[in-house]
Amino acid sequence: MYDVIPSTPDEPALGPAEIPLDTPRPHPAPGEVTLHNWQDPPWNIWGLDHLTELVPTAVIGTAATRDARVLRPIDWLPAEEFAGHVAATWARSVVVLKDGQPAGEWYGDGVRPATRHTLMSVSKSLCGLLVGRLIGQGLLRPGDPIGAIVPRLKDSAYGEATVQQALDMQVAVHYDETYHDPAAHVAQQDRVAGWRPPMSGDPADTYEFLTTLRPSGHHGVHLQYCSATTDALAWVVEQVTGVRYHEAMSAELWSRVPTERDAVVTVDTGGFAFANGGIACTTRDLASIGQLMLDGGAVAGEQVVPEEFVAATFAGGDTGAAAGSIFQSVHPGGSYLNQWWATGDDVHAIYGAGIHGQYLWVDPVRRVVIAKFGASPDAASRELLQANSDFMRRLADSVA
Repeated sequence: MYDVIPSTPDEPALGPAEIPLDTPRPHPAPGEVTLHNWQDPPWNIWGLDHLTELVPTAVIGTAATRDARVLRPIDWLPAEEFAGHVAATWARSVVVLKDGQPAGEWYGDGVRPATRHTLMSVSKSLCGLLVGRLIGQGLLRPGDPIGAIVPRLKDSAYGEATVQQALDMQVAVHYDETYHDPAAHVAQQDRVAGWRPPMSGDPADTYEFLTTLRPSGHHGVHLQYCSATTDALAWVVEQVTGVRYHEAMSAELWSRVPTERDAVVTVDTGGFAFANGGIACTTRDLASIGQLMLDGGAVAGEQVVPEEFVAATFAGGDTGAAAGSIFQSVHPGGSYLNQWWATGDDVHAIYGAGIHGQYLWVDPVRRVVIAKFGASPDAASRELLQANSDFMRRLADSVA
C-alpha cells in the first residue's frame, strides 16, 4: 500500500576532508540495527538515515526536477573551529543558504546530498506550515475546537482545545515526553507508530492512541511540548482535506517548494503518518523549506503559506507560557508559535528542532537558512541545545 524508498547509493565523499566527526560512522552488519536499538547510540548514527529500511513509509512527492548544482564548501570558518562545532553537535550534514543562494554545505562520513535523514521533531514545523496553508484556504479557523473537526477526538484531551492552541503547544494533556523511558507516553506512541516493537495492551494505531489521551488542566495557559499534539493536528488535516496526511503534505506544501527529491514519512498499521517526527528528506530540501519561511511563505510569486502566518511565527508567541523551560534558559526571550521555536533575540531567528540534533534555523535579519542533521547520543539536553544554537549563530554571523 505504501512505497518504500530504498537507501541511496553511495556517491563521492563531499566536504572538507580535514573535518572528521569525533565518532566514525558505524557500518553495522546486516540485522545488527533493529527496531529495538535504532534510536540508541551508536546505532542511531546509522538508523537515523536508514529508518525507511525498518518502518513502512509513504511518499511525499515533489514536482521539481533533480538539481545537479555545484557543491560549495563551508570554508569561511576556520577548519578547526568548524570541526569543534561538528563534534559538539554530533553533526552529520550542514547546508547553508544566504539570500536564497547556496553558500556552503558539508557532509560527514556516509551522508550525501541525496541521503534522506529522519527529521524527528523538525517534522512538527512542516506540519505547522501545512496547517497554516489550510487556514489561508479557509478550510480551518484557528479558534475552532479540534473535537468539532474530528468527532472521534471530542472526548479526548483535544476535544475542547483549539487549532491555535495545538499549533502553539498549549494543550494541557496527560502525556509524558520523557525520552528513553519505556513507561512514558512518548515511548508507547513510538511503539504504536511502529518505531519500537509493540507491547501487549498498546492501542492498535495512532488514531486510537490519540483518543485515549485525557486533559490535565486548562488549555491556552502553559507551553506543554507534546508530540501527540502535532499528530492531533495531522488528523485535523486529514479530516478537512479528505486525504491522507502524506498526500496533503505533498499536494499543498512539498510539491510547491523547489525541493529536489521526494520526502517520505513513516506510517503505522492504520496508515497514520507519524507527523510529529517521521518525515525524512535531504538536507538541501530541508533548507528549501527554511527559504520558504525567509521569503514570507511565497515561491516564485505564489503564496504557499499565508504571509501573515509566517510573519506571526517570526514575531513569536507568549513568552510567559514558556517561563521556566530549558528552552528559555538558552533563549531568554523565546517562545513557541505555529509549531516553531522563536528565539526572541535581536535577529528574530526561528527554528525547528528534533531530538539527537536535527535543526532548521532561519535568520530573517542576516537572510540565512541553515539545515543541519545530527546523531547525538543524547536525545535532548540543555547542553545540546546550547551547542546547536551556538553553531547556528556562528554560521549565520560568519557567512553574513
